[in-house]
Amino acid sequence: MTPRRSRRALVRPHVVTGGRAHPTRNVFDLVTLVTAVGDPPRTGLSPEKARIVELCRGGALSVVEISGHLSLPVGLTKVLLSDLVDSGHLTTRAAAPAAQQSKARLLQEVLDGLRARL
Repeated sequence: MTPRRSRRALVRPHVVTGGRAHPTRNVFDLVTLVTAVGDPPRTGLSPEKARIVELCRGGALSVVEISGHLSLPVGLTKVLLSDLVDSGHLTTRAAAPAAQQSKARLLQEVLDGLRARL
């Protein structure tokens, strides 16, 4: 039995990015949130870039989520995202930091928990 071929055409990553391996801006972390900006024209966008813009219209997605939806390597996704931010199609923001308790409060809660067990 021969293996089935995927329906997606195999395209080398350097073709998708125009031969570039690094984004024009280094603002992308795996958890950087990306959202679409308004309704800029999508004429002239590659299929991958148009798909990214469409994905981001539904709300903020992280870089790693976009990479997973597209089944593309994260490095390649960062290059495409960088192009879309430069062209005004997308905007980014850092993920919200986790809420941090003060050390004194955390230690007090641990102490209270230990006292309750004794």
